[in-house]
Amino acid sequence: MEPIQYLWKDRKRFLGLPLSFTRYRLSEDRLFCETGFFNIKSDEVLLYRVRDLQLTLRLTQRIFGVGTICVISSDKSVPHLDLKNVKNPRMVKELIHKNVEAAKDNRRMRTTEVLSGESGAAHQEDDDDLEIDEIEC
Repeated sequence: MEPIQYLWKDRKRFLGLPLSFTRYRLSEDRLFCETGFFNIKSDEVLLYRVRDLQLTLRLTQRIFGVGTICVISSDKSVPHLDLKNVKNPRMVKELIHKNVEAAKDNRRMRTTEVLSGESGAAHQEDDDDLEIDEIEC
């Protein structure tokens, strides 16, 4: 078994310094978040399940050159993962975005926008989640 090759690693930062026990890692197909010192909790999100990315840059974060990236996924165990106070947040968001698209292409997944007839609200569904009778022409 070969070790995971990480494309990006960082820690949650305090005042711009990596003074926490929260670690973030990105591989070709997964995003990892590990928290704790004595009791460690590890979460991972498969990149092809990522639905949306949001970037938040509060004033205090901008002062220290950090930001928060919110990853919204269709994963049942981790539908919302915040990468808090990471360095170079715009670059990291773009790196995650590119790898999400590559992971979806590798699995031949396409995300389509489906409009609801009455409310007009849009939501996304993966091709794998659609049933034949749900597809309308």
